[in-house]
Amino acid sequence: MVSGGASGFAGLPGGVAVSHLCVYDWPAADGVRGGTPHLHLVCSEGYVVTGGRGAVQTLTASGYRVTPLTAGTVAWFTPGTVHRLVNEDGLRITVLMQNGGLPEAADAVLTLPPRHLADPEAYAAATTVPADAPEAERERIVRARRDLALEGYRALCEATGPEPLAAFHRAAAALVRPRLADWRARWERGARAAAEATGEQLDRLGRGDAGHLADAVVRAEQPVEQGRFGMCGRLEVYRQGQEGA
Repeated sequence: MVSGGASGFAGLPGGVAVSHLCVYDWPAADGVRGGTPHLHLVCSEGYVVTGGRGAVQTLTASGYRVTPLTAGTVAWFTPGTVHRLVNEDGLRITVLMQNGGLPEAADAVLTLPPRHLADPEAYAAATTVPADAPEAERERIVRARRDLALEGYRALCEATGPEPLAAFHRAAAALVRPRLADWRARWERGARAAAEATGEQLDRLGRGDAGHLADAVVRAEQPVEQGRFGMCGRLEVYRQGQEGA
């Protein structure tokens, strides 16, 4: 996201980002078709369902929940929500991501078993998808990491008491700690800058100054990448706010 100068902000409203998602229809060991369970640590994420039918399974300290998704549904969740998208029939979603697309750029930890979470190198080896690998190899890696994450996810869902989920939260926080300076910089360029621009515009209007209205601009973009292997499905990716995988 980029600032629009002293009186404006050139990014999407509120410093969010969007992508279009076709949820994986690959069957898992439990017979459910869908994506990789994971959580975000500092970002909320929203779904606007544009077609098909499915659900999002969520796990928080309040418990397990299934939210049906059909065309027209808008659903969202806050940081710390373990979520797994389920594709029942051609599920397609426009994803709204806080902090300029940070959920797809770095703010995600998959529910791998504890032995992987405790070792950053083991975690990276199990989750990294080489961009230059043939498509069939990338699909194999993504399916393998999905299935490994489901192993940890099932253990969390079946656990008794709050400690297993809390331990996963602690492990996730430790994994992302080296990235926090980069995340803060993205937030400052994006959501913070957008909020501060609004504050300045309010101040100007309060002084009777409407000069910022003369700086109005219109922008449009097409996807810069189609078919990227994401955590939950194949993505159409937009440049606006998205700088990572």
